[in-house]
Amino acid sequence: FHCCNIIVQEVKMSSNYWMGEENQQNDAWNNQQQSNLGWNNFDYSQGPQPPQQQQAPAATDYYSQFNNYNAPAANNYGGGMFLPSAVPPTAGGTSSAAYGEEDIENEPPLLEELGINFSHIKEKTLVVLNPVGATSVDVIADQDLAGPLVFCLMFGAALLLHGKMQFGFIYGVGMLGCVGMYMLMNLMAPDMAAISFTCTASVLGYCLLPMSILSMLSAVLSFKGSIGYGISLLAVFWCSFSASKLFVTALSLDSQRLLVAYPCALLYAVFALLAIF
Repeated sequence: FHCCNIIVQEVKMSSNYWMGEENQQNDAWNNQQQSNLGWNNFDYSQGPQPPQQQQAPAATDYYSQFNNYNAPAANNYGGGMFLPSAVPPTAGGTSSAAYGEEDIENEPPLLEELGINFSHIKEKTLVVLNPVGATSVDVIADQDLAGPLVFCLMFGAALLLHGKMQFGFIYGVGMLGCVGMYMLMNLMAPDMAAISFTCTASVLGYCLLPMSILSMLSAVLSFKGSIGYGISLLAVFWCSFSASKLFVTALSLDSQRLLVAYPCALLYAVFALLAIF
C-alpha cells in the first residue's frame, strides 16, 4: 500500500510538471501575438488624443492632370496619330493646308487615270492610216488597249452585216497572234531592248483598222473576184507595213523590217479570209 501511494504521487507531480510547461508555452504565445498586434501598447497616461486627419493631396485640377498626362515627352506618345501632318511646299511655293488634301485643279482626268489617253489614240490611229509618216517611241510604248478593243468590235460588227458571227474566231486568232508576235519580237530584239505583251497587243490591234474598213466594204460590195482579192492583198500589206513600222521603231530593228512584216502579214491574212469568205 505504501508503494502504491508513492507511485500515485509521482504521477501527479509529472502531470503537474507537463501541464505547467504547456500553460507557460500558451502564455508566451499569447503575449507574442498581442505584441505583434499592438495590444497593451497604448499609453493611457497622455489622455484622449484627437483623431488624426489624413493629409489630403495637393488640390489639382482634373483637366490639368489629364493634359499633363497627355503632354508629349521625349519618349512618350504626343497624341497626334490621327492629326494630319504638314505637306512640304511645292516648287511654286504653295503648300497644302494638311496632308491628304486633294488638289482638284491639278487632278488628271478620269479617263487618263484609267489608262485611256485620247491624244495617244489619235496619234496611233494616224500612224496606222499613214504608215509612211514618222512617230515617237513614247506613243508606241504606250500600253493602250482601248483603241484595239474598238477596232476589234468594229471588225466583228462588220462581219455581222454579212450574217456571220465570228467574235470567237476574232479573239482566238488575235490572242494566238499576240502570243506568237510577242515571243518572236523578244527573240529578235537586242540585248537591252524588250517589248511587253500588252504593247504587242496594242500595236497589232491598232493595225487592224484597215482590215475593219475592208470588212465594212465587203458587206456592201462583193470581193470574191480578182479585184476583191487585189484589194484584200492591199489591205493585208497595209496592216503588216504599219505593224512592222511600229515594232521596228519600238525595238530599233531598222535592218530587219521585212522579217517583222512577214509574220504580221500571215496574221492579217487570216482576218482577210474572215472578211471575204
